[in-house]
Amino acid sequence: MKEVTMEKIVNMCKQYGFVFPGSDIYDGFANTWDFGPVGVELKNNVKKAWWKRFVQEDKSTYGVDAGILMNPRVWEASGHVASFSDPKMDCKKCKQRFRADNMIEEFSKGEVAAEGMTNEEMEKYIEDNNIKCPHCGSHEWSEIKQFKLMFETSRGTVEGSKDTVYLRPETCQGEYVNFLNVQRTTRAKIPFAIAQIGKSFRNEITPGNFLFRTIEFEQMELQMFCKDSDSMNIYNNYKERALNFVNDIGLPSDKLRFHDHDKLAHYAKAACDIQYKFPIGWEELNGIHHRGTWDLSRHSEFSGKSLEYLDPETNEKYIPTVIEYSIGADRLTLALLCEAFEEQELENGETREVMHFNPAIAPYKCAILPLIKKNHTDKATEVYNMLSKYFMCTYDDSGSIGKRYRRNDAIGTPYSITIDDETVNNNTVTIRDRDTMEQITLPLDEVVNYINEKILF
Repeated sequence: MKEVTMEKIVNMCKQYGFVFPGSDIYDGFANTWDFGPVGVELKNNVKKAWWKRFVQEDKSTYGVDAGILMNPRVWEASGHVASFSDPKMDCKKCKQRFRADNMIEEFSKGEVAAEGMTNEEMEKYIEDNNIKCPHCGSHEWSEIKQFKLMFETSRGTVEGSKDTVYLRPETCQGEYVNFLNVQRTTRAKIPFAIAQIGKSFRNEITPGNFLFRTIEFEQMELQMFCKDSDSMNIYNNYKERALNFVNDIGLPSDKLRFHDHDKLAHYAKAACDIQYKFPIGWEELNGIHHRGTWDLSRHSEFSGKSLEYLDPETNEKYIPTVIEYSIGADRLTLALLCEAFEEQELENGETREVMHFNPAIAPYKCAILPLIKKNHTDKATEVYNMLSKYFMCTYDDSGSIGKRYRRNDAIGTPYSITIDDETVNNNTVTIRDRDTMEQITLPLDEVVNYINEKILF
């Protein structure tokens, strides 16, 4: 098996319609990416699988979809206005700007955690290890300075007036400010969680790691509100649930590990990442954080509204403790792309590119392939119309059947359904398995159940 590199993944994504460079016809826009016809289906399926596991199948979790623009006081309460920044340094030769902590972690292949280092310690590490500019190869660095990460914009209709608002840098604040609304309308009793999937924006400087760290990204996360006495058990439970989810969706155990944070926020009891071994080394995939009562207490203070919970059994009032679980939809999609991709040597000496996605998250569940276009198009269209009511299908009648198999292998379609004379005469189809390349014949009226059983997650 050939080594999977990030360059290979980027090229494959553009070739087959997974991901395109943002604003491509204008020569791109740094750190932005557009999901193509195949990629948007993959990412949507990843989000659906997460929502099914953590919301649909959990009777104590409730979903919201909070606004991207929020009252600016929200970000004062959260601490973002005062202290949300990254350590960045400039290459004196080419004038490009980079995150110092990212360069250290990439240079060390994830073995050095820069999150706990001071500016001086990072500067020393970069100097001692002669880390060069990723853009021009120079080793002439400025001092590290902290740069704010929130994007600012303004709201107002009167000329000359300006009210500063921010694009949200994280989604969790929408769950905190809706704590009372959700608790009241659902009559939820602690412990319960609020979950959402949504876009966030950060003014990142990224040295070219594709979807790993971008300025616009999508988060899947939840906040569990609980008694402090139960919090560590819940924290540990979410660590295991989070690990099981990424394992079940297609990431192998030997490429996953827990990484406890070396440095904790003053309000936190514990924080842990699950790391995946990307082609660029061990990097964070998701985080589980014990946030104490910090978030609700701050919003209560800044809003002037009590966010206490009244325990119906004890009549006790208290601010709940929060356990946060957060994972990036784009970053998880990237990990699945890296893991699924294989350049496979076949017995006949040919090489095929194949994406071994879990069928539950594969962009298309089946491909409808008329064997001979002029003879089988009508029946193939009938089959497509029938199956597309149940799951995403793709239709391909261009080129030899072998080339069409290869195209669907490359985008990860688990089942290719060939429509031929037997389908027209006897209502049977040939189904080819992507991974084994073996074929079976089934009556057409059994196909839906056959595929549904395979794609259940």
